[in-house]
Amino acid sequence: MTKILFSSNIKDLLVQLHQGKVIIYPTESVFGLGCDPDNKHAIHTLLKIKNRSWKKGLILIAANYAQLLKYIDDSCLNEKQRSRAFSIWPRPVTWVFPAKMNSPFWLTGQFSSLAVRISYFEPIQRLCLAFGKPLVSTSANLSGQPPARTITEVYKQFGHGIPIMYEDVFGRPNPSEIRDVVTGKLIRG
Repeated sequence: MTKILFSSNIKDLLVQLHQGKVIIYPTESVFGLGCDPDNKHAIHTLLKIKNRSWKKGLILIAANYAQLLKYIDDSCLNEKQRSRAFSIWPRPVTWVFPAKMNSPFWLTGQFSSLAVRISYFEPIQRLCLAFGKPLVSTSANLSGQPPARTITEVYKQFGHGIPIMYEDVFGRPNPSEIRDVVTGKLIRG
């Protein structure tokens, strides 16, 4: 019999994250799979669960801009480009920033950039602030399946073996837009 792992207790989820585990948590529109962005083993596990190639790169979700500065190269942006992102946040928009040279390849994939988002959704704020850094954020779905929007859909795709932040998604109908911070170009609408 599979043990059901669900929790609204941040402490339980933090233990899992510090142990290199993957967790499931609500985002603005769907449930997300997340883990410690600095833990190569955790990333490998997440990619294996999703059946996703490392080459695609991943998104980091954070509570604030300071949490992202370890991973993105803010110094190569001009004020207009930086303002472009800040003028749209807190809307759920993911920006592709130039990555720092030492950003792990398991985050950037085959790119020299990194997709990042600041979320003002309270459960994500609480989780990232308690963890002290951003989380990897990818939709909770198996490759080729629709993203899970309810706990029931999470269980149908993943079973009961991944710890869950047992709260509802915000309810936005679509995943976040993805834009290039340098050009402003829309990558995903």
